[in-house]
Amino acid sequence: MTVRNRGALAAMAVGAAALTVAVLVACGSQPAEDVGAEQAADLASATPSPTAGGPSVPVTRGELPSGAETVPPTRLVIPAIDVTATVNAVGINQKTDEFEVPPSVDQIGWYRYGPGLEADTGSVVIAGHVDSATQGKGAFWRLRDLDQGDTLTATGSDGKERRYRVVAREEYQKTKIPLERYFARDGKPRLTLITCGGPFDAEARRYRDNIVVTAVPA
Repeated sequence: MTVRNRGALAAMAVGAAALTVAVLVACGSQPAEDVGAEQAADLASATPSPTAGGPSVPVTRGELPSGAETVPPTRLVIPAIDVTATVNAVGINQKTDEFEVPPSVDQIGWYRYGPGLEADTGSVVIAGHVDSATQGKGAFWRLRDLDQGDTLTATGSDGKERRYRVVAREEYQKTKIPLERYFARDGKPRLTLITCGGPFDAEARRYRDNIVVTAVPA
């Protein structure tokens, strides 16, 4: 899974232990049509967060929204697609400039340079592999099947369960995903789940697109 900086955005790589911030893990089947794109856009701030000339997706810890101590997600349950997965805090691999994700495809990663579950603004990003040539289907294998109204529960390090409702599911070519929207620290509170989709490029050994699911507190 890969999410790569535009200029300096972090990255996520498919099938490896990394996830690039513009190219995330995927599955080959095409999802249904996009739904809720306008709702997802409306959740973001009208103007991007100031980055002082830096990347839209921070690669080192910066100032988070003021308030309580950050609460990382530790478990994600999505009944509609039979997901119960451990969530690990992930950062940037300094050698590869990639956003690292757990090597086991049944686990997923929370972007720890963004907001935690306690934040009342911004996008909490969780991403993971869909499949692996050696491990088979990953936790987000069926992420593309989620639809508006589906619910999920994220449990934080504080033991509190927080329920969310899906409002949007979108597919982008990896070079066109609006990273500043999905990794924003401002705007309304939301949970952003990312994996890959679209056709598989056998030569590059990665999928062409990203699947992005947006959920709001229920």
